[in-house]
Amino acid sequence: MNFSKSLRVSLFLILFFVIFAGKSFSQERTRVVQNGQIESSTTNLSQRPPNEISQRRILPLTDQIVVQTSPPLIKRTGSSQPTNAVPTNYVSKSPYSQVFNQRLLFAIQTRYGIPYHYGSTGPNTYDCSGLVWSVFQDAGFYFERSSARTLWQESERVEGDDRYKFGTLVFFNGLGHIGIVADENGFYHASSSQGVTYSKFEGYWAKRIVGYRRLSIAR
Repeated sequence: MNFSKSLRVSLFLILFFVIFAGKSFSQERTRVVQNGQIESSTTNLSQRPPNEISQRRILPLTDQIVVQTSPPLIKRTGSSQPTNAVPTNYVSKSPYSQVFNQRLLFAIQTRYGIPYHYGSTGPNTYDCSGLVWSVFQDAGFYFERSSARTLWQESERVEGDDRYKFGTLVFFNGLGHIGIVADENGFYHASSSQGVTYSKFEGYWAKRIVGYRRLSIAR
């Protein structure tokens, strides 16, 4: 009788020990997290790798928008005027009247870029002497249409600084070409390749100058 009672007590203690040990083991066992990685339930957050912590950090929202401006596509220069554009700062250097200068300049500007054609006096094409005749006509100075050589013979010789005053005639290529002086830097003429244009005296044209003349009766 005592033996069977002792046996029952022993079995009870063994069962109690098994149940208690099972609970402790279940608290220490590992578990599977959602991302497929296995981590211990007793692992502290401070013991996790820094990159894991940063990946789980939630960044605050913001309503600020940063706008980055692009540099201009086009770089600005000192002047937007083309190098062969009509200068307008020389009118006061002409020996002719101010009214005549303004009319002559306007007549040249309105023909700027019109194509060249030998023997033509406009309005759709010009040759060199035809341009001179046409613009002086518009400015109020009337004379018979003639060649560059004839104008050379019928006009007055100009020397010194007067050669570069607006309205002076400049002759090239053995009197085969004529233009109208703009200033000391260049002149207007009907070019066979560019039409009515402004050219500089330097380079090609400087080597071909015959001389300068002025239509003296223009006032």
